[in-house]
Amino acid sequence: MKKSCRIIGYARVSTEDQHLDLQIDALKLAGCSSIFEDHGLSATAKRRPGFEQALASLQAGDIFVVWKMDRAFRSLKNALDILEEFENRAIEFRCLTEDIDTTTPMGKCMYQIRHAFSELERNLIRERTKAGMEAARQRGAHLGRPKKLSRGQIIRMQNLLQRQPDMTPVQIADQFGVSSRTIYRALSKYSTIKEELAIHAG
Repeated sequence: MKKSCRIIGYARVSTEDQHLDLQIDALKLAGCSSIFEDHGLSATAKRRPGFEQALASLQAGDIFVVWKMDRAFRSLKNALDILEEFENRAIEFRCLTEDIDTTTPMGKCMYQIRHAFSELERNLIRERTKAGMEAARQRGAHLGRPKKLSRGQIIRMQNLLQRQPDMTPVQIADQFGVSSRTIYRALSKYSTIKEELAIHAG
């Protein structure tokens, strides 16, 4: 008696504030009897427990289904290696949004072509991001976390406000090269610093 195939799904989102609902609904409509999940993990994460469990559960004749190619594979090489493993284990693969089905020669070809373009797109985005950050550095822009004010800068800032009470936090922030949020935090700390200075002066 021929063993009936199972349809196994896998869903993943990269950040904690993203939701799996769209992927899971699509996988259920595709007939998945089991769906494995990874939440808040990128495709390049060293460990993806849900993905590893999904692969371990697959048996000959099963169908592995993903909503989108980049949900499962970290690179073109990774995708092709897993496809070869699927072929050796007699496991089928389908991608819902890109209409890929490796049970057909054309589907297998489209699998390789589409994933190659997906990796190319990621590499281009990465290169554009690096180029943009370098251009910003050359213009003197500050990258990364906002700078903090030192104790001395906070005192100078308060003296400046006493001389020019009409200055806004935005104007002060521009003068000290920090964000306006940093200025608001610094102002809230000033009363404590003022009390300490008064004690030492006495």
